[in-house]
Amino acid sequence: MTYPTTKKDNTTDTYFGTTVPDPYRWLENDQAEDTKAWVTAQNKVTQHYLAQIPYRDKINKRLEKLWNYEKYGAPFKEGKYIYFFKNDGLQNQAVLYRQQEGGQPDIFLDPNKFSTDGTTSLAGIEFTKDGSLAAYQISEGGSDWRKVIVIRTEDKSIIGETLTDVKFSGLAWKGNEGFYYSSYDKPKEGSQLSGLTQHHKLYYHKLGTPQSQDVLIFGGEKTPRRYVQGSVTEDEKYLVITAANSTTGNELYIQDLEKPGSAIVTVVDDMDSEHYVLDNEGTKLYIFTNLNAPNNRIVTVEAASPAPANWKDLIKETENVLNAGTGGGKIFANYLKDATSLVVQYNMQGQLERTIELPGVGTASGFGGKKDENELYYTFTSYVYPPSIFKYSIASGQSQLHKKSGVQFNPDLYESKQVFYTSKDGTKVPMIITHKKGIKLDGSNPTLLYGYGGFNVSLTPAFSTSNIILLEQGGVYAVPNLRGGGEYGEKWHLAGTKMQKQNVFDDFIAAAEYLIENKYTSSEKLALAGGSNGGLLVGAVMTQRPDLFKVAFPAVGVLDMLRYNKFTAGAGWAYDYGTAEDSKEMFQYLYKYSPYHALKPNTAYPATMVTTADHDDRVVPAHSFKFAARLQEYHKGSNPVLIRIDTKAGHGAGKSTAQVIAEQTDKWAFMFYNLGVTYKEPQ
Repeated sequence: MTYPTTKKDNTTDTYFGTTVPDPYRWLENDQAEDTKAWVTAQNKVTQHYLAQIPYRDKINKRLEKLWNYEKYGAPFKEGKYIYFFKNDGLQNQAVLYRQQEGGQPDIFLDPNKFSTDGTTSLAGIEFTKDGSLAAYQISEGGSDWRKVIVIRTEDKSIIGETLTDVKFSGLAWKGNEGFYYSSYDKPKEGSQLSGLTQHHKLYYHKLGTPQSQDVLIFGGEKTPRRYVQGSVTEDEKYLVITAANSTTGNELYIQDLEKPGSAIVTVVDDMDSEHYVLDNEGTKLYIFTNLNAPNNRIVTVEAASPAPANWKDLIKETENVLNAGTGGGKIFANYLKDATSLVVQYNMQGQLERTIELPGVGTASGFGGKKDENELYYTFTSYVYPPSIFKYSIASGQSQLHKKSGVQFNPDLYESKQVFYTSKDGTKVPMIITHKKGIKLDGSNPTLLYGYGGFNVSLTPAFSTSNIILLEQGGVYAVPNLRGGGEYGEKWHLAGTKMQKQNVFDDFIAAAEYLIENKYTSSEKLALAGGSNGGLLVGAVMTQRPDLFKVAFPAVGVLDMLRYNKFTAGAGWAYDYGTAEDSKEMFQYLYKYSPYHALKPNTAYPATMVTTADHDDRVVPAHSFKFAARLQEYHKGSNPVLIRIDTKAGHGAGKSTAQVIAEQTDKWAFMFYNLGVTYKEPQ
């Protein structure tokens, strides 16, 4: 392989007396002409390599065929209409339809018309309580920066001006007069896509007034917080505000909207735990919290004296991690039992009514609805169960199939089983392994090991249309539930943070070793993949154990651990990672595993395809640019090390179907080619 020449400069930083060279710092400037030229040159090399893979087109055609079926979202009721999302098959974006009871569906919003190439997406919509107005967000090119448009639902006419520069925001209506939203000031230094975003602000926008007159409700100079969200209770009695400086832990506030000019009242004044208002009955608040309950609980309290000292347990903490929703005047406790769903229905007094019978072992989501609903919809999926929508009767507890997935996949031909393996320090870690029934465990199966391990995120079983490509070829798909995730509550999360972060990498390495020892695969037939924090995971493991696997896919990864907190919202990740400025010990710990810094000269690394996107303003592409440049410089051996840079795309959300299929085509083609697998068209 001949790679583009990447210039180096003499940039250095000094941390606690240690000088750290950063010769590719110039690639952090995403607007510079030399950076753009580098991106073009790298993409040219990557596309030239991929174009030579003989079965790439066959994989692309197969993916298009697999993707080409009608996909539905669960219906939801707003005013006199029932709304649902639907994608005909290969549409770039799902379309929002609506219908009246017994009527025919009509198109309400078609995001495919937002842009000619399908890269502008609908990024959220909220309706007024009576359904007569809606505010929706759009994302251009995958950016986290959004615009907000308000329409009358009856005739879809636009009301007032389009709001701009909205980021990490919900939309919460206050009657039909206006709504709350969150945003940051535009970055003054650097580009809007990479500049640091520090102080989040909650605003109130009154319909018919310019955005410049929007009222600051919370945040800003008086109460600087990195993340601020506002929501309004279903009865529109309370504004609920959560405020945080990192991705874990938040303060909680309420304001009585029925009393004009009432003060914002503190419920929780520290960020040591997480809490939100689940529901209310008049002045009685139902609060979901992990305060003194690492696996979460639900408490009640009177709004007049809402401090934690007055909280009463309604649904106590159990050994299983609790998530919750409400609908039809009930609470739905969705527990994680070894990373799969167990759903229990309670009344509002906290009495257990029933355990809901699910279609199998997997992931059930969507147990939520308005208080006056008699039924709600939930989606059930697993690695071998394509997502299907069920209608659930709240009174009887009966589920009935509403929409079955139309994907071309026969679950009877495949199996998915959970195993528990032992990590380096003796910790038992669960992993779900999926493959065709009857494959030989002789170490020859192409295997993709996928992981995340961070930010309290739980990887629960979910079907992937793309993964059919691997399973059809007799391949194995394995997903371990690494520490750092939320599968076993806050203790499991904390065991993979800061100076415990190596546990996550050890768990992933042990998963790979389990698959090899049990003859699912071998190092020559094993690929690793992960995105965002999972991109960090792949980057760290490929630098620590380059011998363990053949192919690596670090996607939109956090790869420079000394500077991640200098860009966009990166400073908010410090709870999980710590920063190089915290202490000498924290700096040394980060410096040791930071993928960009852990690369060593004259080392044979796995065949690697780094993936990122030019509009990623969550994990800026500079991480991937610098890592790829140094990897190409240091790598020894015949394995290709490439970077694939999407244009008009961001961190992942809102990608067009065409972009997704193109990326998945390249992933499977690169993986099979470098594992020595010849793609066979399915019979």
